[in-house]
Amino acid sequence: MNSKSTLVIGASLNPQRYAHKAMILLQKKNHPVLAVGLREGEVNGILIRKGEPQFEGIDTITVYVGEKNLGTGLDYILGLKPKRIILNPGAENAKLSMLARNEGIEVLHACTLVMLNTGQY
Repeated sequence: MNSKSTLVIGASLNPQRYAHKAMILLQKKNHPVLAVGLREGEVNGILIRKGEPQFEGIDTITVYVGEKNLGTGLDYILGLKPKRIILNPGAENAKLSMLARNEGIEVLHACTLVMLNTGQY
């Protein structure tokens, strides 16, 4: 399996949230995990950072933030130049999809958890 450095946008300290579950499962499947959320903290050794920290070498960005709450995050996401973006259920974003595809970034409307559990990640 290829390890894919993944940034979780909308990361949460709450174990009931799907972003939290995705962070744990990504780590379990040996994908390096980076995380950005509304609150700083740590999940299983993964640091959640606030704001728009700069990262290098991101393969995948998985988004758990709805379009109306993403705000200026479009430029941030595109500026990280990922190979692909996964828009999880509830995070669909037509503008981000269009802009990313125009930049040659693969965009999937899918569930990261399902992809990981079915070997499609």
